[in-house]
This record gives sequence, structure tokens and C-alpha cells, in this order.
Amino acid sequence: MKQITIILALIFICSVFPLKILTAEEITALKILEYADEIRAPKKDYRVTARIISKKPGKEDKIAVYEIWMKGKDKTIIKTLEPAMDKGTSLLMLRYDLWAFLQNISKPLRISLQQRLFGEAANGDIARANFSGDYDPVLKDTVIIKGKEFYILELTAKDERVTYHKVNLWVMKDTYYPLKGEFYAFSGKLLKTCYYTNYEKLLDQIRPTRLVLDNPLVEGQKTIIDYSNMTLDDFPDRVFTKNYLKKLKY
Repeated sequence: MKQITIILALIFICSVFPLKILTAEEITALKILEYADEIRAPKKDYRVTARIISKKPGKEDKIAVYEIWMKGKDKTIIKTLEPAMDKGTSLLMLRYDLWAFLQNISKPLRISLQQRLFGEAANGDIARANFSGDYDPVLKDTVIIKGKEFYILELTAKDERVTYHKVNLWVMKDTYYPLKGEFYAFSGKLLKTCYYTNYEKLLDQIRPTRLVLDNPLVEGQKTIIDYSNMTLDDFPDRVFTKNYLKKLKY
């Protein structure tokens, strides 16, 4: 039911905001993935707010809020704004390297993109938006869902430091809007299913403003990521350094 609802919304959006359609000669798995990446995030430097809600059956929802600074595809700063007990914690990503800066520890801690940030969301779910750079794509199939055609891409990690070993990604043919992704560990275990929803105009593009991460093992356990306040910026390189993070203001 969730997938059908998302598809109906995408059908309406693509009828109002049609995009360029690749010719048969232009269609490649990499080109499809590059277009999907452009939908997910701008090419230029930007900042955005992410509000994350962690839901577990029988438990009270937990909420965290982050401000994210992105420069290109390989430089990211994540500032923790909520909960209050974690405010001031920052993450710095440089390509596949990631460090956590804690308020009560003088030296940054080396962490991985695969480690959990909050709820079902891994560090890499927030810090990186570069499928076309991190994975080798193969066009596995095309399927018809509710009268619309979708590409199914199989993505295999280029480097073991990326967040997932393999991703299966459904992308709408007419618009390159991602519908859902299945994310797998290096062991082959399905870690989560992500639904890309609430498509709205952010900056110059219609983008998914909500990601729903479902836990495949626990029914009803999910994490919702809502993006807002996306603005372009022009960050200098000196911002994305350990020395700058030590002095980062909140």
C-alpha cells in the first residue's frame, strides 16, 4: 500500500514537472543513476536541515535534528542540534573518512559510514548522497507498477568503506525519481528498505523531502528523515578540516 501511494504521487508530479527523457542510445545504468542523484541532492554546495524520527513498536518516538553542510560529493559536516544532550556533537566526512567531534573529548573519534547515527539511519545515509560515485550500477530490469515504468538498478560498492555493499534501486523511467531502495550488508543481509516520498520543490528541482527507512526484521520499526530549509552556499575548503571543527560554533 505504501509503495502504491508513493507511485500515485510521483505520477502526478511528473505530469506537472516533466523532465528530459533519454533516447534508447543514451540510456545506460550510470546515466540513470546520475540523474537520480541530481534529483536527490544539488550539484552545488548547500546546507539543509534533517529532522529524524525513530519509531519502535510500543515505545515513545525519539527525535533528533541535524544541520548538514555539503561541499561537492566528498565533503560533509553534520551538526547535531537535538536532542539537547547531544547538541554540539559534530561529524566531519572527507571522502570515505569520518570523524566525530564530541564536546567533552578533546580528540576526534574515527568512525565509519556504516555505523548507526540515529534510529535506522546510518552515518552514511546522512553524510553522503553520491550513489553514482560510490557504486557500479547495472540495469537489471524494467517493471510496470500502476501503469508507470521503473528501472531496477543493482548497485555494487566500489570501496568497502561505503555505507552498503549492495543497493537495489527503483527509479521512475519518465522522471528519474527514485521510488525505493533495498540496502544490503557485505554479508548479503538486507539491512533496510528506504522509500523516497513527499516530493516537493527544493531550490531548482522537485526532490524527495522525506525518506522512510523500514527495518525488515521488526514490523513497525522505522525511521523517518524529513529534509527542509535547503539553501545553496559557497563553503571554503578550510571549513572541512579538523581544526575548523574544533572551533565550530552552535
